[in-house]
Amino acid sequence: MNGPKQNLIQNQIKAFLSSLSTSSMASASVSSLSTIFSSSNSKPLSSTKPKPSSSLSPLFLQPSSRRQFLKGSSTVLLPLTTLIPLHSPSVSLAKEVEVGSYLPLSSSDPSFVLFQASSKDTPALRAGNVQPYKFVLPPTWKQLRIANILSGNYCQPKCAEPWIEVKFEDEKQGKVQVVASPLIRLTNKPNATLEDIGSPEKVIGSLGPFVTGNTLDLDEELVETSVEKIGDQTYYRYVLETPFALTGSHNIAKATAKGNTVILFVASANDKQWPASKKTLKAIVDSFQV
Repeated sequence: MNGPKQNLIQNQIKAFLSSLSTSSMASASVSSLSTIFSSSNSKPLSSTKPKPSSSLSPLFLQPSSRRQFLKGSSTVLLPLTTLIPLHSPSVSLAKEVEVGSYLPLSSSDPSFVLFQASSKDTPALRAGNVQPYKFVLPPTWKQLRIANILSGNYCQPKCAEPWIEVKFEDEKQGKVQVVASPLIRLTNKPNATLEDIGSPEKVIGSLGPFVTGNTLDLDEELVETSVEKIGDQTYYRYVLETPFALTGSHNIAKATAKGNTVILFVASANDKQWPASKKTLKAIVDSFQV
């Protein structure tokens, strides 16, 4: 093999090896950056999960082989703004805020704020399936999100089973929730009153599982019942001690019927919360009206 030809071959080999080295460095750089971004704690604004694709880093479109790379393909960096949020979600979206920051003070007791449900609050109110209701809350409480399947959103205006209207909570004091049930679940009489449906025991016997989150033993767990009249509206009141309840072992409840719906308002606390919060929970239940 003569000198010039040998030199030409050697130069071609060196160029090839040099291109391979460049490809390896680029791949290493891609892998390093991919690791950094994939371990980032940033959370995307959208709740939609990305569809799984290949095992390659989502930040880069990598060539499938060195041959493509040597033919001129290059690693393409996607715009980071499409993958990394430029700002964090607002606090109101990421965490429920205290009701005192947006609800008006109660005129009867300024230490509470007043929640008046309207059509913008729940699917049933928007559908006209529930009459507006109101109650007071301590200003430090927070409204909780309700899963779509529990809110009745999927079945309005003709739900066959009870649903949860709204729910509020304070970690130190307990929680309250409004449960609505179709009247037909308790009686076939249209626009029936509580008296038409039956005794306080019959009403709570039908709705008890929605107080406790599992079951209700009337003989063991129903401590007290009473009847209250506010204007033309009748309310049944209950005190329940439910040691196995998912909602809390101490419950105060109030039920009434209006239109085609029975409304049950429940305040619950666990053993740790109850001694300090029972007076507050009683005041909340006392204030409930439809």
